[in-house]
Amino acid sequence: MLTPTRAFEHEIEIRKSRFIACIEPVDSRRAAMVALAAIRERWPAATHYCWALLAGADSGAHDDGEPGGTAGRPILNVLQHKQLGNVLAVVVRYFGGVKLGAGGLVRAYSQAVSEALAHAELVECVVRVQQRFSCEHAQESRVRRACEAQGARIDAVDYAERPLLTVSLAQAALPALRERLDDLTQGRITWLEEMTEHQ
Repeated sequence: MLTPTRAFEHEIEIRKSRFIACIEPVDSRRAAMVALAAIRERWPAATHYCWALLAGADSGAHDDGEPGGTAGRPILNVLQHKQLGNVLAVVVRYFGGVKLGAGGLVRAYSQAVSEALAHAELVECVVRVQQRFSCEHAQESRVRRACEAQGARIDAVDYAERPLLTVSLAQAALPALRERLDDLTQGRITWLEEMTEHQ
């Protein structure tokens, strides 16, 4: 999954209408709505502010007054096709007086976002998770070494009746870590909640 490194914009003109594609890195719907409000303030006289969002479990698309399915969904399709995440794409349109028709609008919004992404700097988005678990005191040092060997960073250790460890690692590596620690401790690990964060 790819994500933009910074906010980026690119403008095209189609039959006298201006289409300004704004690509923003975001990690939630809330952050996306803040970014959308700022874009509306930046171009207050625009006719439409059509957008699509992909951020973790948050996704969505909005046509903002364009005929249904001609703007938000095409923008979202481009983001999905390019395998993006943690991204908001907004296309600001200034109507130029020439109607494009439904097919023309789909092509215009898709083209605006595709061209913007062709110029934007994208990086691999690694989804990381924090995992908490407890183990027996006698096993703690071996568990720590195994975590480090699996690429997990130990963020915190709380000592109580049993040591409670919080580790972070790439989400894709979590199943292997769980399997390794369960094998190492003969199933004596108590797994607690998992928290997801995006990078």
